[in-house]
Amino acid sequence: MKKNFAFYLGLLVVQKLIGQVTLTVDSDLLLGKKEITTTTKEFTLLPQAALAFKEMQTAAKKDSIDLKVVSSFRSYAAQKSIWNRKFERFTRGGLTGPVAIKKIIEYSTLPGTSRHHWGTEVDLIDGNKKVEGDVLLEEHFHQGLYQKLHRWLQKNANRYGFEIVYTKDSLRKGFFYEPWHYSYAPLSKEFLKGYREKELIYRIKLDSTLLGKEFISPEFIESYYRENILGINPLLKQ
Repeated sequence: MKKNFAFYLGLLVVQKLIGQVTLTVDSDLLLGKKEITTTTKEFTLLPQAALAFKEMQTAAKKDSIDLKVVSSFRSYAAQKSIWNRKFERFTRGGLTGPVAIKKIIEYSTLPGTSRHHWGTEVDLIDGNKKVEGDVLLEEHFHQGLYQKLHRWLQKNANRYGFEIVYTKDSLRKGFFYEPWHYSYAPLSKEFLKGYREKELIYRIKLDSTLLGKEFISPEFIESYYRENILGINPLLKQ
């Protein structure tokens, strides 16, 4: 039976007070194949990340910002659905398989490699602002209605343990800049370390339902690992 969110938060507070927070990091969690059950109506995160986010959300509200989560935990199956949908759309629009994959990995990951699998990641907007169409566009955060949110996060997010993942850095390779994507560093740094130590990138099996799998070579995986998985904010690395 799933315990409710309040139970987990209460347990976490007690653990923090006595200095006994423990976390089991296994391959299934890192690959998105373990469901996270500490769910609210707003988001799904691991308890420690959820508690920190709630504190940050409360602080933002005092500055008239409604921190709203667009995306948090995402399973392997959900990530594969995103991948397949984009591959089908891009190839139907005339792109070759390799070009479609290059287009997909501007913003989306191979299933089994998404940081959203970990229950530490949030894509954020300001719920007080009504934006038409795609809310996760860079223009909204720099010239549009989320400018105040963007500045607030730059100044305050790290106070609650959150760091931007894909920075606006011309020297960084991999996924495009995402001013909306923040990671709870105290956990995600450990998860990335575990991902690397377990060499999970080499254990990703391209299942028969993954579109474009014939174009994903060992050479592609090596480049993707180096540039996309490791092409992140240095503050999120050990």
